[in-house]
Amino acid sequence: MTADQTPEMGEPPVNTLGSSASRSRSRHPVFESLGNRNYRIYYGGQALSLIGTWMQATAQAWLVLTLSDSPSLLGLIVALQALPVLLFGPYAGVIADRVDRRRLMMMLQSVMGVLAAVLAILTIGGWVQVWQVATLALLLGLNNAFEIPARQAFIHQIVGPDLIRNAVTLNSVMVNAARAIGPAVGGILLALVGAGWCFAFNAASFVAVVVSLSMLRTSELVHEEPVARAKGQLREGLRYVRGTPDLWVPLVMMAVVGTLAYEFAVSLPVLARDVFDSGPEAFGFMTSSMGIGAVFGGLIVAARGSTGLRPLTLAAAGFGVTIAVTALAPELWMAIVAMFFVGWLSVSFTAMGNATLQLSAAAHMRGRVMALWSVAFMGSTPIGGPLIGAISEHAGARIALGVGTGACFLAATLAYLAYRRRQVRPGRLP
Repeated sequence: MTADQTPEMGEPPVNTLGSSASRSRSRHPVFESLGNRNYRIYYGGQALSLIGTWMQATAQAWLVLTLSDSPSLLGLIVALQALPVLLFGPYAGVIADRVDRRRLMMMLQSVMGVLAAVLAILTIGGWVQVWQVATLALLLGLNNAFEIPARQAFIHQIVGPDLIRNAVTLNSVMVNAARAIGPAVGGILLALVGAGWCFAFNAASFVAVVVSLSMLRTSELVHEEPVARAKGQLREGLRYVRGTPDLWVPLVMMAVVGTLAYEFAVSLPVLARDVFDSGPEAFGFMTSSMGIGAVFGGLIVAARGSTGLRPLTLAAAGFGVTIAVTALAPELWMAIVAMFFVGWLSVSFTAMGNATLQLSAAAHMRGRVMALWSVAFMGSTPIGGPLIGAISEHAGARIALGVGTGACFLAATLAYLAYRRRQVRPGRLP
């Protein structure tokens, strides 16, 4: 039992059912977490909803580009959706540590379904305007700011510490399998019936999430006592991260990569339209190829379960190389193939970073730590989205992707230096 699992004096004993009694051994270690009944139900609901989410992301990007003919405006709207994560993400982590995470997720997922339904009605009815898309994106981002840290921390409550590495990786596989299916279906629906029906499917998919959360056996969740409300809890969390190198190094890496490399929602539509002279289908297939690659990469990571600075260094550097190959691809089919490997290295990097944080954070700090992860991953978009949009508009999508390559190499260098310092001064850094 690690330090973060040991109950403080006066706390009830930790319920370990989520990591042992409630699961049957799966036949292969890659899928071990799916032996947990609660995780299977949660996984199924999230999978259906995420397909809808990627359909909406694809349709929304193309809709904004069609309405405005401005990559810069597309970057601005992507930034607006992530802005609340940047502004409220750290405080949302405090909330995630104070409340019942399952109930909070059910409430927020319901609101997200309503927002998608409103966008569907406006689009199908022919009334949609760019400012409406921007407003709904901002409201969706506000929900995301509070939902993401609760969801990230809740996975630990479902499976416990023994399976968290495997569960986090399988979660990344699910996200990217949805990335493979959602944009491809979304691109086809865009061409056949328009963006509105992509938004309508997404609205309906949130029902699956709420139902799956309501079906979980709460008695089998790992017990984590909610943190009592007190002053200074946000500052306490920031001090905790600052004093724990196992946490701040991966967070800084993700902030750099998240700001400049993960803006594919901005750069890929421009690459499809302006470089390869293609329509939404090309955008959808590039994104889907990335998702398929991420599924393969995620399954490998799930089996091996690597964490720490050395594998993070290799994953960040490899991620940068694959983005560079995509940027230099002379033909569309080559870019689609390259995006397969972008997805592979992308999920390796994010899954390793996420699992490292989950295993290193104390239970009473996990919500705050994972909130900072969401800020580094998504909250950096208000800076990176408009910047990559402007670069795409004035210098081209290839240069914008090249900037992402540089960000990955910078993150890899940071991790390598930290790793080397650990070799010289054992115990000071991961």
